[in-house]
Amino acid sequence: MYDIIGDIHGHAAELVELFELLGYEQRTGVWKHATRKPVFVGDFIDRGPQIAEVLTLVRPMCESGNALAVMGNHEFNALAYHTPDPTNPGGYLREHSTKNTHQHAATLNQLTADELKSHLEWFRQLPMWLELEGLRVVHACWDSEQMSVIAQAGQRYGGVSAAFLGDASTPGSTLFLAIEDVLKGKEINLPDGVSYDDKDGHPRTTMRVKWFRSPENETLASYALSAEGGLAETRLPASVGESITPYPCDADPVFFGHYWLRADRPARLAANVACVDYSVAKGGSLCAYRWDGERELSNENFCFVRSRS
Repeated sequence: MYDIIGDIHGHAAELVELFELLGYEQRTGVWKHATRKPVFVGDFIDRGPQIAEVLTLVRPMCESGNALAVMGNHEFNALAYHTPDPTNPGGYLREHSTKNTHQHAATLNQLTADELKSHLEWFRQLPMWLELEGLRVVHACWDSEQMSVIAQAGQRYGGVSAAFLGDASTPGSTLFLAIEDVLKGKEINLPDGVSYDDKDGHPRTTMRVKWFRSPENETLASYALSAEGGLAETRLPASVGESITPYPCDADPVFFGHYWLRADRPARLAANVACVDYSVAKGGSLCAYRWDGERELSNENFCFVRSRS
């Protein structure tokens, strides 16, 4: 069976503590369990103090077949940040702006050039989702239509190549929009004059939504997935329903990270929907869900350790 583990963001000490809580042991340099396998939802890098240590723990587990992982938006962003833009000499597919460089700074500071190059090649090989027997794992949003776009582009470009990244980094392209949904989550525009500050203090005029359920009869406040303070109980515009296909209640359970949830104890979002990102990089918890084949998820199966920062 599987233990689905949330966004780590360079917090190796908490990951080791979580492994120990879950009954894993380190054997021949790799963390293992006699009967279980971890599935990581991505976002190994950026923000935290032990990025090299996290990659040294996680990557050998995956490469030895003792763990599975999907790509997070931070791994995708890193690939784009370090890929030259052929249309802009001296530039990169992800602009080296103050905001983007600050977000990536911990990784740049903690990895050597050779380590970074090696790990980027590993990131390139990570799938963007996993469909295992009885469960699904993705970083931010399970959208079959957008996944089809990504899969077709992967075939066309030979995987996550420079050409794939170039297309995926072109605002407005079909692939760009698919990556935005699957790795960064569905968003809607807020009404004119409405905004809020995100977790990094940046003003935002869009909000991440609860894509797994219908927007009918929802408000801005009730349909926001992340805990965005200050949003009003304003009814959602009818047009929101045109871009949302709710996750079927009879589909296999789906697990994801990405959303920086905060709670004293993790809990499922629907009977077959669970987020395992509980903000370890912002003083929250590193979370896992122990899945034993159940169709209906149970809050009792969440395990977590508190952030040390």
